[in-house]
Amino acid sequence: MSRRSRIVGFGSAGVLVVAGIACAFVFSGSLGQNLAFVLVALGLVLATSLVFYEVGLTEDRDRERESAARERARATQDPHPTEGRKRTRLDRMRGRPRRLR
Repeated sequence: MSRRSRIVGFGSAGVLVVAGIACAFVFSGSLGQNLAFVLVALGLVLATSLVFYEVGLTEDRDRERESAARERARATQDPHPTEGRKRTRLDRMRGRPRRLR
C-alpha cells in the first residue's frame, strides 16, 4: 500500500467521523442523531478495516522475507549431505542372533 493511498484511506475515515459529528450539531432531532451515528460508525469501521489490512500486508512481507532467506540458505547447503560418509554395518545379520560384547 503506497503512502498516498494510506493517507487517502485514513483521511476519508477521519472525514466521515468529522462529518458525522458536524451533522449532529447541524441537524436537529432524530435526523441529526441517525446521520451522525451512521457516518461516525462508517468512519470507525473503515479505519479499523484499514488497520487490519495494514497488519496483513506486514505479515505477508515478513513471510516473503523469511521464504527468501530460507531459499538462500537452502541454495548454499550441500544438496547431498550423506555423500562421502561411510555407512556402518550392524553387528548382526538377518536370521542370526546379535553378538554381545
